[in-house]
Amino acid sequence: MGQTVTLIGLVLAAYPFGDYDKRLVMLTRERGKVTVFAKGARRPNSSLLAVVKPFVFGEFILYEGRSAFNLMQARISRYFEELSQDMEAACYGCYFCEIAEYYTREANDEVQMLKLLYQSLRALSTKSIPRPLVRYIYELKALVINGVCPVDFEKLEISPSALYTLQYIATSSMERLYTFTVSREVLGEIQAVMNRYRQLYMEGQYKSLEVLKVLSQSSGAELWQEEQENALAGKNVLKKKEKDGILNG
Repeated sequence: MGQTVTLIGLVLAAYPFGDYDKRLVMLTRERGKVTVFAKGARRPNSSLLAVVKPFVFGEFILYEGRSAFNLMQARISRYFEELSQDMEAACYGCYFCEIAEYYTREANDEVQMLKLLYQSLRALSTKSIPRPLVRYIYELKALVINGVCPVDFEKLEISPSALYTLQYIATSSMERLYTFTVSREVLGEIQAVMNRYRQLYMEGQYKSLEVLKVLSQSSGAELWQEEQENALAGKNVLKKKEKDGILNG
């Protein structure tokens, strides 16, 4: 016998299903990652039309059948429309959602990943922190939460400021993650670390990241130039340790 349940969560992805329906992938506080079907949500007059989109956060009233959830109603507290209206921000947001979808599991405690994702989307919306920094914070914290990267940053040949920043990200609460910014030089060092960490520890293929790179390159965006300059500023910080094999073990 099915039952109605209320889950607090965020829509990670939405896909067309059939002629008028949608299939949602959601990250929830109570059930971890879930797949939800929204019948008739693609019809122009559907009451669900506005809630079956990525980034939407709130309470979702679902009918839990034997093998699937069906969306009945939703009480939305945050749509994050400002991200959808900004191509670059949308790419960052989708990239974050892709990482969350890859690392989270059904019927698992994913509260920390849900908090991280929500706070990261908020940080993208405020523009008070450079978006590349938001990205590196999100990537590192996601790896730490899922236990797939080392946190002995002392082994890295980086400046004291960069070391403190990495340690702060790894140990800080979600609410305190996006309360700081860093100098251009430190951002370059963090970028160099995260470029290497992605190669070593981050599995999965992320389409949004590729789109973001192409978007930035093709438009000649300042972001791309800034990231390249940051990489040049920090490219030597890992060279000696990498040569000694510290990052490969």
